[in-house]
Amino acid sequence: MNRNSSVRSTEVPQAPNDAPATPTIDWNDIRENRKKYEELKWKDLPPLKKNFYTEAASVSMLTPEEVREWRKENNNIFVDDIKEEGEKRPIPNPCRTFLEAFELYPEIMENIERVGFIKPTPIQSQAWPVLLSGEDLIAIAQTGTGKTLAYLLPGFIHMDGQPVPRAERRGPGMLALTPTRELALQIETECNKYRYKGYKSICIYGGGDRRGQINLVKSGVDIVIATPGRLNDLQMNELINLHSVTYLVLDEADRMLDMGFEPQILKILLDIRPDRQTVLTSATWPTGVRRLGKSYLKNPMMVYVGTLDLAAVNTVEQTLLIVQEEEKKMYVFDFIRNMQSQDKVLVFVGKKIIADDLSSDMCLQGIAVQCLHGDREQSAREEALRDFKEGMLHKT
Repeated sequence: MNRNSSVRSTEVPQAPNDAPATPTIDWNDIRENRKKYEELKWKDLPPLKKNFYTEAASVSMLTPEEVREWRKENNNIFVDDIKEEGEKRPIPNPCRTFLEAFELYPEIMENIERVGFIKPTPIQSQAWPVLLSGEDLIAIAQTGTGKTLAYLLPGFIHMDGQPVPRAERRGPGMLALTPTRELALQIETECNKYRYKGYKSICIYGGGDRRGQINLVKSGVDIVIATPGRLNDLQMNELINLHSVTYLVLDEADRMLDMGFEPQILKILLDIRPDRQTVLTSATWPTGVRRLGKSYLKNPMMVYVGTLDLAAVNTVEQTLLIVQEEEKKMYVFDFIRNMQSQDKVLVFVGKKIIADDLSSDMCLQGIAVQCLHGDREQSAREEALRDFKEGMLHKT
């Protein structure tokens, strides 16, 4: 045996002559035939119904002048048909009472009476006839004006009225995308408060129990409230079927774009049928939200309340106090000491470490306080929100 020989071969491995060549992707062909591919993907869609609105007699009798005056008195509501081609559609008159919107849906009325609401908010009054008529909607209104209920109740009616029986849908009928886990949990609470026809809702968000969320999806669900990142994760791993979604909500779209969720949103929308009904809500109307609305809503109507600028509602008193950096903490403590026992306070700071430091100082001062930021465990964040809601503490 040759001492210099090696058990390792020095020959370069050669591919077999009959190996198939790696196919190349013709991107130009894909772009040119995109519409054809989309039609093939959705060619066997089950039927879809969108219009469930019967205008009440009291709404039909409103004169144009009465409608203009009502909109002006209710935070200057503005409604527009923003489809780009063809003749403009007539704008539905507002529903000034719950009965005008939901007289034909006694279970919805029972829920509203149980909760004890007196009358709809301005955004609800104008959004309900638009959504119940089956139109896509862009709703621009400040936080706290009732946008959640504005899209939730028509969504219940939409799901209940679909031709495909509930047991045959093989996935959720309604999807609400929202920027944060806290807002997702808040929407789920609203879903449970106004439970309708036994529809089951679940919340999907990052930081939560992924395996538990997957099991809930597999057990069958009608309404999914989700943050884009976690839903995109389940979608890409084929753990959730979005083809059954017929009612889509992009809630607080401006915040989702600010947080960088647009790529996930676009991937999610690829798996939702194109003839769905879509609602987009936002507190502002920046360029990114306009682009999203133009691309993924079909001939929407737009309802906005007050102004398109980001501003506090006129019921909020704003006081600006300019102090030196080293004086800030003293003013915060003085403010808290002068609060009434039933008052609550939210203190916003620029960094997580400052939130931790300030809450620690408050604890040393004997102030009941919770700290909430992205580095805390999800269970701790939920506990902080629950304690604040129940009035057990002041919170930073």
